[in-house]
Order: sequence, then structure tokens, then C-alpha cells
Amino acid sequence: MKEQEIILKIENLKKSFGKTEVLKGVDMSVRKNEIISVLGPSGCGKSTLLNIIAGMLPPDEGTVMLSGVCISKAGKMLAPEKRNMNMVFQDFALWPHMNAFENIAYGLRRRKKSEKEIEEKVREKLELLHLSGLEKRYPAELSGGQQQRVAIARALITEPDILLMDEPLCNLDVQLRVEMRTEMAFLFRRIGTTVFHVTHDPSEAFAMADRIVIMNRGKIDQIDTPKNCYEAPATEAVAALLGAGNLLKATAEERDGLQVRLGGGSFRTKGCQGIQPGEPVQLRFRAENASWKGSRPDGNGFFAEVSYASFEGDFYRVMAKTGDGEAFTFLSRENLEPGAKGFVQIGESHLYVYPGAPEK
Repeated sequence: MKEQEIILKIENLKKSFGKTEVLKGVDMSVRKNEIISVLGPSGCGKSTLLNIIAGMLPPDEGTVMLSGVCISKAGKMLAPEKRNMNMVFQDFALWPHMNAFENIAYGLRRRKKSEKEIEEKVREKLELLHLSGLEKRYPAELSGGQQQRVAIARALITEPDILLMDEPLCNLDVQLRVEMRTEMAFLFRRIGTTVFHVTHDPSEAFAMADRIVIMNRGKIDQIDTPKNCYEAPATEAVAALLGAGNLLKATAEERDGLQVRLGGGSFRTKGCQGIQPGEPVQLRFRAENASWKGSRPDGNGFFAEVSYASFEGDFYRVMAKTGDGEAFTFLSRENLEPGAKGFVQIGESHLYVYPGAPEK
């Protein structure tokens, strides 16, 4: 990454509330015109990071640099209104007594722009966000998707260096959420907006981001493209967050290269670097990457007994147990009866292996 491309730089950022460490030394950079999604479960520190960048919280240690200028460090903070940033909130935070036009124009009026400039810029944003004809409606008269567009237009109207987004789609229904994340990603790339987006939803991050920052317990576990994060999760926690919901314990062994052994099967894997034979390991895999074999598998596989199968449209979701009694799930085109015995097969590129024994 070239230094001149960086608009936001965060170094060794730490923050505690009482005795609880929320950020434990975060380092990251954001390029100009890049969409960054910060992804993680509740309590991982992503919202605290966003609030420090926005100027709503001071850091205990570390710095936040915007275009080469320090805007936050311990004991010194640039006021939020002096940072050329705007935020789109979870609940949109529209002024209920202002119509759509007035909400969008709010930032320009605060900056004492002329009425002619306000009219031109607001009309431009109304057209850009498919809100033309709705400018006289109040928030209560707009749908959730329309309110979201007004909030985005209001945030973009002052041309911020960075647009901050705090779980911007969580209050929309599922179908509208899918539509809006695609629409937003297209819009931001079209107009060249730098976006710092916080979410707990992996599908939202995948759909929008150029790079994903995955946080876990106050630290960054991985920063990479959505594709690389999905296909090569750096830690067991990242694999779990990105859909590899099955967690099994196994043992590393030496046989034609380092493999892992689970119950009645041995697995080739790409994820055993640094693990020694005989050490305990954790296996993560996605339900859709495991397939049922009635007899011995052709490749990587282990013995399983079916506990239950539920119909979910195009497939059955099957609950099963390994020969060691550990529970897991996989998908099947056929309805498997409880008690059915066979083998489950997983391709080596879909099996993620990490050191240590799983915490139960």
C-alpha cells in the first residue's frame, strides 16, 4: 500500500472501560475511495473503534491520523464537527419535524451555504438516490428504504473525507437489506466515496467491502479481501464467523505429509503449517462443504451416524454424530433417517485446521 493512498491510519489504538480492555492495540489503514467493512460479533470492539474515529470517544493509547493529521490521541482530540466525516446511524436519526429536502440540506445550512447552492446540491442527491418527488415527505411518511436513502444523502451532501456507517441496514427487513447493500456498494464506487462500515453480518460485508477487517476480542484477526477471508480464514474465530459452524477435535499425524485424524478417518489438509504430529487440533468446516457417502469415502472422510434431518427447500439439513460422539451438521439432497450410518466426506480445501483443542 503506497503511503500517499492512505487517508485514515490507525496505530496501536487501545481503549478500556474500567477493567475491561475493549481495544487491545489496533493497527490498520484505509485507502482513499476504499470501502472497508469492520466485521465481528457483539463486544469485539468494532463500535468502540468507530466512535473513536468519529471523535465521540477518546483513546487511552495510540493515534488516529486523517490525511496525515492527528485527529485523536490520548489527551488530545479534534472535535467531531471539525473532522470532515459524516455518519449514517442504525436508526437513520432523521429529524422528524423536517421533510426529506430539509433533512438532506441540514449540513449545508449549518455551513451557511447559499440557498442556490443548497437547492442545486440537494436536487442532485435526490436524483442520485432515487428520491425525486419525495422531497416534501416527512420521515414518518417514508418507507424504511427511503429513510435510509435520505440518511445517506444527508451524510454525502457535505462531501466528507470518510463516510462512517454504523450497522446501517440492521433495521430493515431481510429482502430490503439485500437490495440496499447492493445499491449502496454500487453508489459509493460510482461517486468514489471512502467508507468505513461496521457490521456483524458477514453477507453485508461481503457484498459491500473492498477489504474486510475481522475483529475478535479487541484485536484484528484478519484484514483481506472478502474472497480471501472466506476461503482462507486466518483463525478459528474467523472461520466460525464466516460460516464454518462445525467444530470438531482431532489429532495431527504424520502420513504422506502432515494430516489430521478424527475417529475413523484421516484428512489431507492445507492448514497444518506449524502443527507437529501428535498435537491436538481443531477442525472447522461449513455444512455445505460436507457430503454423505453411504460407504467408504473417495477422499477425506470420517464415520458418522445420523441424528435428525430437517427439510429446508433445496436440501435437508442433517444433524449427526462422529464415531467419537461429537455433533455436527451437513447438507444432503436425500432425506436420511435417524440411525443411518455412513461416512461424511470433505474436500481438503474446505477443511480448516487450527492448533489446540476446542473450548467446549
